Amino acid sequence: MLAGDLYLADDPELEAAALRAAALGERYNASSVTDLPARRALLRELLGELGEDVVVRPPLAVDYGTYISIGARTFVNYGAVFLDVAPIRIGEDVQIGPNVQLLTPTHPVAAEPRRAKWEAAKPITIGDNVWLGGGVIVCPGVTIGANTVVGAGSVVTRDLPADVVAVGNPARVVRDLPDS
Repeated sequence: MLAGDLYLADDPELEAAALRAAALGERYNASSVTDLPARRALLRELLGELGEDVVVRPPLAVDYGTYISIGARTFVNYGAVFLDVAPIRIGEDVQIGPNVQLLTPTHPVAAEPRRAKWEAAKPITIGDNVWLGGGVIVCPGVTIGANTVVGAGSVVTRDLPADVVAVGNPARVVRDLPDS
């Protein structure tokens, strides 16, 4: 699965891992905003890597959690959906707007293997200091370069370079960003 090969999601080992993530996610999403240490402990247990001073506002939905890495000082707003069938790597100082989806799973285009429940996945990498506006969808296999801004509601189907603004469906680069 992690190598991008076809797999069956109803494998008992995968089902157990997904159940673990669902239970931890349920606890995290129900956690009190006034108990930040407990909330952070749940995130550390759920996610593969969690940098310092990361804020993730619930609700958060994940497939497994363990394949997600979030760098220091990153902010994730309400309603994030991070489907981590393949690794999701989020850099440092990233700003993620509400209802952003990072989707690593893919399904066969051919009807028969899809009917047989075969799936695959491709990793997603978000560089340092990226800003994903509200409602952005990042598709499987995409890498977004450092400092890039993706406008609200955009669907990112291909890699984006560093230091650009991209918008639309599919997201297209509309301008370069000046050096800071």
